[in-house]
Amino acid sequence: MSHISPVLWEFLVHWLKNFAIFPPEASTIAPYADALYFALVGMTVTGLLLVMTMVLVFAIRYRQERHPEAVQIEGSTLLEATWTLIPLGIFLVFFVWGALLYFRVFNAPPNSMNIYVVGKQWMWKVEHQGGQHEINALHIPEGVPIQVTLISQDVFHSFSIPAFRVKREAIPGRYTTVYFQATTPGKYHLFCTQYCGTNHSEMIGWVYVMTPADYRAWAAENTSGASLAQNGERLFASMGCNACHSGNASARGPNLANVYNTRIRLTDGSTVVANEAYIRETILNPSTQVPAGYAPIMPTYQGQISEDGLIDLVEYIKTLDSNYRIQQTLNKSELSSAQASTVGVGKTPPPQGAAKP
Repeated sequence: MSHISPVLWEFLVHWLKNFAIFPPEASTIAPYADALYFALVGMTVTGLLLVMTMVLVFAIRYRQERHPEAVQIEGSTLLEATWTLIPLGIFLVFFVWGALLYFRVFNAPPNSMNIYVVGKQWMWKVEHQGGQHEINALHIPEGVPIQVTLISQDVFHSFSIPAFRVKREAIPGRYTTVYFQATTPGKYHLFCTQYCGTNHSEMIGWVYVMTPADYRAWAAENTSGASLAQNGERLFASMGCNACHSGNASARGPNLANVYNTRIRLTDGSTVVANEAYIRETILNPSTQVPAGYAPIMPTYQGQISEDGLIDLVEYIKTLDSNYRIQQTLNKSELSSAQASTVGVGKTPPPQGAAKP
């Protein structure tokens, strides 16, 4: 490139790197998504050229000068079957290809790291299981399967990371999930691609892909001091949930130990999997899906618990592996109540900073 000015060449290189039509492929799913996209573009261009060529050839071959009198051409069953079955086969190939890619994106491996993302006008609130909280930022380790569980606190949003080739809607009142595995450390754009109100264009953020060692260091430095499950345990006790869900045989509510991901039989005879969505729904609308053998006496907590609090409760219930854990929570809440009730009994405690007798 000796005939090109070095300054111009440097400008072209910089422009191509920063204004590329496609963002970098930074996840395991990105090459597969790009392959499907380019195959569709290639097939579309091929079809367009084929149709244009046939139009041009027929326009020249059957022009009026060569055929002043129109000749009726009878149909051909073989020709009609050919131009019907070949496109049908091509469409079915792309359908199966797209379906396999879809299931790969929206079905995370069992060992995935789960991260909650709450969309609200106009920001993304990220909650890690270890208690790390972020606004408009998402820190993840490289090479680790990540499942993002999304929900909206107000209107529809759309969680999109172009470099990972993933996009998923955040819907009010319903959990949705998307899976990815980052392959290249770096900083990548995070967008909301669903118009969500006046400041929609400001609902942006960054995804930081870190090496596993750097991520562990970041997580240790940015913890809030309590995991989501620990926050959920406190909320479980403060709301009095353990009064009915004590794990005892005489309890008025079902046993929550090891309930996560099991099949629950309901009073109408149907069964449902006790996943995150079911647990959340039974907290807000308990009378809609009542477990068999129990009366619909649980009150609704609609409007009493924030979306963050629901996430904490869900994570706590997911960790309950024995009645002993529930009993520990019960004992802690009873001890806290007893300590609170002793304040003001007998002598009044001296004011802060006063000398004690």
